[in-house]
Order: sequence, then structure tokens, then C-alpha cells
Amino acid sequence: MEENKKKETLEYLNNWSNNSLGKTLGIVFTEVDDESLTATMPVGPEVHQPFGILHGGASVALAETLGSCLSVLHVDTTKYVPVGTNINSNHLRSKRSGIVTGRATFIRKGNTLHVSQIEITDERGHLINHTTMTNNIIPHSKIK
Repeated sequence: MEENKKKETLEYLNNWSNNSLGKTLGIVFTEVDDESLTATMPVGPEVHQPFGILHGGASVALAETLGSCLSVLHVDTTKYVPVGTNINSNHLRSKRSGIVTGRATFIRKGNTLHVSQIEITDERGHLINHTTMTNNIIPHSKIK
């Protein structure tokens, strides 16, 4: 992917919607190429569970945001919509503060089904979470 296209894509994703969970969580898309998408999310009290560590649901929200947006970048959204149908998330390490980085890549990129894996790491490269996500690619006419 050429540099201008990367910048344009990141700008589009980061400004897509101001009223979304991604914005609420502070998710920022930072890198994109032909087969992957990367974003960061700050970790602090606003995304903690009661014991003061990163809430698993916040990790899943980052993972699903990345998996969904990766699919969006690979379909003609004037005709099709990626719809998440399955997510499996493993929380592997706790995190209290700082930044986590998620990177989504395809396991399978078909015409009607995308399966991606998302790895979320901390600043030292430790794996915090591993998620797999399935998106069905359906025509707009099937959305109710």
C-alpha cells in the first residue's frame, strides 16, 4: 500500500464516527497495510474492572473494532457489510496503565467470510490478549 493511501485510510478510520465506542475508549488507528490494521488504546481507570486492571471487555472492544475495520477495508461497502458473528478472546496478562496496541491480520479472507486474529500487546511487546473474530460479508439488502 502506498504512503498516501495509508495516510488517507488512517485519517478516514480515525474520523469515521465521533459517537462510537472506539472514540469513547480512545482507540486510535496507527498503521495499515494490505493485510493488517493496527490501533492503540490507553489503559487507565476508565477501562479498569473493579480490581484496577484492564477490563476484558475493553480488550474485546479493541479487538472487535480492529477485526471489523480490517474487513471494512477489504469489501465494497457500497454493496456489502461485514457483520461480526463470532468472537473468541483469551485474556493472557493483566495491565494497569499505559498503552496497549492491537494488530489485526486475516486468517481467511474469502468473498463471504473473513476470519481474523487480533493480538494485543503492551509497550514491552508482552501479549495481553489474543482474539479471533469471524465476519460474515453480507449484501446491504440483507440488513434489517
